[in-house]
Parts: sequence; structure tokens; C-alpha cells
Amino acid sequence: MDKSIFYTVIGVVVMAGIVSCRNDKPVPDFTPKMTDEVRLKTTPVKDQGHSSLCWAYAMLATIETEHLMKGDSVNLSPDYVARIVLTTEARRKFLGGDNYIPTLRGTAPKLIRIIMEHGIMPYDSYNSGNANMEALLRKADILAQRQQDMRTLDTRMNEMLDDAIGALPQRVYMLGAEYTSKEFALSVCMKDEYDAMTSFSSYPFGEYVTLDIPDNNTGERFMNVSIDSLMNRITNELLSGHPVCWEGDISEPGFSFKNGTATLPHGKPCTQEERQRQYELRRTTDDHCMELIGIAHDDSGRRYFIAKNSWGTGNRFGGMMYLADDYVRMKTVAIVVKSRY
Repeated sequence: MDKSIFYTVIGVVVMAGIVSCRNDKPVPDFTPKMTDEVRLKTTPVKDQGHSSLCWAYAMLATIETEHLMKGDSVNLSPDYVARIVLTTEARRKFLGGDNYIPTLRGTAPKLIRIIMEHGIMPYDSYNSGNANMEALLRKADILAQRQQDMRTLDTRMNEMLDDAIGALPQRVYMLGAEYTSKEFALSVCMKDEYDAMTSFSSYPFGEYVTLDIPDNNTGERFMNVSIDSLMNRITNELLSGHPVCWEGDISEPGFSFKNGTATLPHGKPCTQEERQRQYELRRTTDDHCMELIGIAHDDSGRRYFIAKNSWGTGNRFGGMMYLADDYVRMKTVAIVVKSRY
């Protein structure tokens, strides 16, 4: 099929600043010109606020692009996922007592697990607009400590979430059809539709491993491959019209949301050994998650991957980011891609 159906080629220009998942810090101004080579279709950029739900926003965006590239119109609700996580965390706090600390954090495959277990809703069907999810998490923590039984906790949580986010619709209506949230989920994502991958030599290559990172609080497993294989998979997916969900480190000085770029100093080694060393020194950490939607280059020929972020549209690229090839090679913790089987 003609690639013009899938991609657009445009020229854009960068400028200055930064944000994180979320940490603001000053960076020097610079203005490299970028030219997009491949750019997949996306839904509008969303804003996760100050919540730790980047993994949900990025994986939902990946699923949305997968459908858009096939000609489907799909825009999914992060607030529905947030409600499920808040309810689950309140129950875990109730059962775990003082030893359990509720969290909104997670990894991208956790989103697939939630969809399979609890369903999903369209963005327009369930969208609070501006609910403070971290504040709701603190309230859930307090509620869980004050209840005497799980049934009462569930009732109090539903009342709080109905008030803060909105009551859950009983049915989903889409293109003249009527679904439950679980039935709708099966129309947008199947259990084995995506592969999760990582690349660290502390694990055996060619095997599924459980990443020992704090955000992997549901014990998700990732196929461990060489960094060359991982980078080839990212590139091939994008060239084939498929998005990639990216998890990685954004603590480097060269990561700037305001500039819309992420770079490493030229000449910094990006070998498998150096990746492992940075990981073991905790200089590569699982800070943030974004959807990769394309490939670009600057005037010097340096290659970049285009990422759709979830911090709103307030940067030079309307919320998009350009991650240098060597940045992705060095700072990727994991990816989720369309399964080949």
C-alpha cells in the first residue's frame, strides 16, 4: 500500500525548556530543524496532569493509533482506567493495612491487564476533564484506613469517584451498537495482541523476564533481547505503520519538554555493556512512558524518534517530542509493540 496513506512528511523547528513525569528544570535554548520521515496518525494530545498515569495514557494512545492506521476511529478514556486503579489501590490498602502504600504508577502492560479484566470506555463517554488523581489517591488511602469492611469501602469509594470523576455509564454506545465496558474492550484490544520487550544483560536473552523495577507492581513479563534487536523492532514497527509504546529514563539534562527534544552528548557510548552499567548505577530508571509514532532527522542527519507525550500541548511541537536515536538506544527500559503472531 502507498505509504502516503499512512504518513505525512513535514518540516518543524525546536526551541527551549523542560518538564518531566513530572520534573521541571531549565535547559539551554537551541533551534535544530527537524524533518519528519514517517509520522503515524494519532488522537489529540492529552494531559495527565500531575498524576503518575503516563503508562496508561501512552498505552491507550498506542492502541488508538493502531486502530486509526486501520481506518477505525477510536479514542479511549484514561479516567476510566484511573477509576479502576484507584478502586483497586483502596482495596489493597484495606487488606494490606499500614504496610501497603497506594500508588498510581505502573508499566504499559498493566494497561492491557486492566482492559482485559475491567473493560474500557470511549474518551467521550467518561471524561472528567480535570480531576486530580493524586489527590483522589490520598483520599482513597484515608477511606481505606477508616472502613471496617470491604463492602462499605466500595460504597464510599464509588460515592467519592462519582462525585470527582462522574458516575460510570452502564453501557457504551458506538456506531449504533451497544456494549458493556468489557464487550467494548474486546473490540479494541485482545489479550495477546501486544508484545512487551526489554534489553538488559542481567537477564537471559531470548526469555521472558519479570523486570525488577518499582513500577512493575503487577509483575509484568518482558521478552529480553539485545539492544540491536530492540532498536530494529522499534524501527521496523514504525516503518510498517505500527506505533510503539516506550518506557524509559527522562532524567538526562538533554531531555526537554519545552524544546520538544531528548538528546545525549555526542560520542557517549551506547553499547549493551554501557546500558547495563547505567541501569545498575540507577542512572537509567523507569521514569516515563510515551507513544512512539514516527521517525525524523535534523539538518545534520541525526536521527530521531517522534513521541506523543501526555503533558498537554504546551511545547514547540504541540505536545510531541523528538527523541534522538542514541537516547532511545541508551535510555529505553521497555517497549510494547504489536504482536507478530
